[in-house]
Amino acid sequence: MAEYTYVGSELELFSEASHWKAYCARLIHPYLGDEVLEVGAGIGATTSSLCEGRQKRWVCLEPDPGLVRTLERGIADGRLPECCEVRVGTLSNLSQEDIFHTVVYIDVLEHIESDETEVKLATTHLQEGGTLVVLAPAHQWLFTPFDEALGHYRRYSLNELARIIPEDLHRVRLGYLDCLGLLASLGNRFILKSSMPSRQQIALWDGVMVPLSKLLDPLLCYSVGKSILGIWQKRRSSNE
Repeated sequence: MAEYTYVGSELELFSEASHWKAYCARLIHPYLGDEVLEVGAGIGATTSSLCEGRQKRWVCLEPDPGLVRTLERGIADGRLPECCEVRVGTLSNLSQEDIFHTVVYIDVLEHIESDETEVKLATTHLQEGGTLVVLAPAHQWLFTPFDEALGHYRRYSLNELARIIPEDLHRVRLGYLDCLGLLASLGNRFILKSSMPSRQQIALWDGVMVPLSKLLDPLLCYSVGKSILGIWQKRRSSNE
């Protein structure tokens, strides 16, 4: 396996976005099964917000050896639950026998050039009735130097994300999140044109905008936002 190095630099910065991670976790938790595969686990910030320790197995799949070491230290020192284990590599390095109740992509799919091929492969590691969870940045027209700095290939619309999902999965939910964060992204896109937000900007967004978006998003029927959350369930075979 060729060694991979993550090119983004936002992992530490966004790991402090506690309100955002709690908001996403509240929406995702009901769909997590007992055996979870988290693709692109990074430094474990998403793992710590999503994994409640009740799972039988939580596999953190990460291709960057440096980030793998960070994940392993997190498990060793108790920052990540004992049910977590680390695998080095990508989906192509997993065995065909590695089947999960849930496969999770949290701000990862946009980093993968062949996203449709990736999702098809992920489906083969999903048991019947299992769920695929994708959180990704929304709206290609918001693509900025910030996205480029993070190694993003794209941002998604609802239709664009739905298009790459295999037919043997049916939609459970699909919508936008963080309506007020969209305003901040618009400001960066057309005014600031920053390649990386400051800690102060992250704190303002996470501490003020996210709690308000949490209240407004349901009122707007999740029709507006800077991020997109999609959840699909793998169809059961007709002979069951």
